[in-house]
Amino acid sequence: MGFIQDVLTSFVAIMPVTLAQSLILAFVVLGIMIPFRMLNFPDLTSEGAFPLGGCVCGVLLAAGVSPLTCIVVAFAAGFAAGCCTAFIHLRFRIHTLLAGILMMTMLYSINLRIMGKSNLSVFGSPTVFDWVPFARPGFPASKIVVAGLLALIAFAALYMFFRTEKGTAVRAVGANPDMAEAQGINVWAATIGGVGLASAFSASSGALMVQSQGFADVNMGLGILINGLAALMIGEAVVGKQTVSRQLLAPFAGAIIYYQLVSFCLAAGMPPPDLKLATGLFVLAMLALPSLKRSRGPAPAREAIRE
Repeated sequence: MGFIQDVLTSFVAIMPVTLAQSLILAFVVLGIMIPFRMLNFPDLTSEGAFPLGGCVCGVLLAAGVSPLTCIVVAFAAGFAAGCCTAFIHLRFRIHTLLAGILMMTMLYSINLRIMGKSNLSVFGSPTVFDWVPFARPGFPASKIVVAGLLALIAFAALYMFFRTEKGTAVRAVGANPDMAEAQGINVWAATIGGVGLASAFSASSGALMVQSQGFADVNMGLGILINGLAALMIGEAVVGKQTVSRQLLAPFAGAIIYYQLVSFCLAAGMPPPDLKLATGLFVLAMLALPSLKRSRGPAPAREAIRE
C-alpha cells in the first residue's frame, strides 16, 4: 500500500510538467497524422523537421529575435522540408518512406550548419511562455496555457480548412489519387501542400520545445517518431477517427494520455532506458489488435468456416 501511495504521489508531482510537454509534442503527433491519415502518405520527415524547427528557433533566439517570430520562421522551415519530401516522391517516384528517410538524413547536416555546433543554449532568452499574465515564467502553468491555446488555434484552423473545397481536395487525394485527378484536382499541389503543412507543425513543436527547455540540440528528435505514432494510436483508440473533428482531436488527446502513461511508468520505478522498448511493444500491440480481432471473428462465423 505504501508503494502505491508513493507512486501516486510522484505521479501527481510530475503531472503538470508532463502535461505541458505533451501539449507541445502534440504538434508532432499532428504532423504525423496529417500525411499518414489524410493523405495516405507514410512519412518520416517529422523526425528531422522537429530538430530543424528547434535549431532555427535556437539560433534566432540567440540573435535576439522575437520568440513568436522564431516560431513562424521555424514553421516556414518545416514547411519547406515537407514540400521537398513530397517533391522527391512525386518527381522521382521514390517511395514515401525512403523519401522521408533521405530528407531526415539530409536535415541532420542542415541542422548542424544552421547552429554551427551540435547544441546551443538559449537560457535567459525571452520566450512565448513569458507572456502569460499571473503565471511565473518558465513554470508548467505558463507552458500549459500557451501550448493549450496554440493547440486550440491549430485544431480550429485545420477543422475549418479540411471542410473547405481545398481541404476536401487534400482528403480526396489521400482516399484515391487517380479518382481525384480525374475530377480535376491537382494531386501534386495537394500532396506537396499537405506534407509540407504536416512538417511545419512538427517544426513548430521543436521551436516550442527549445523555448521550453532552454537549449537546442541536433539529436533532440531522436525517437520522436515512434513516440508520436504511439500517441496517435492511443488517441484514435480513445477518440476515434470516423469524422474530421475526431481525427484532428486524436493527436492532442493521444499525446496527453501517452505522456501521462510515460510519467506514471517513471513514477512506478521503470528505468528510463526501458521506455523505448515499452513504447515499441505498445505500438506493436495497438497496430496488431485490430487484425487479431478480425481473425477471431464471431463464434458462428468460425464454425461456418470449419464446415
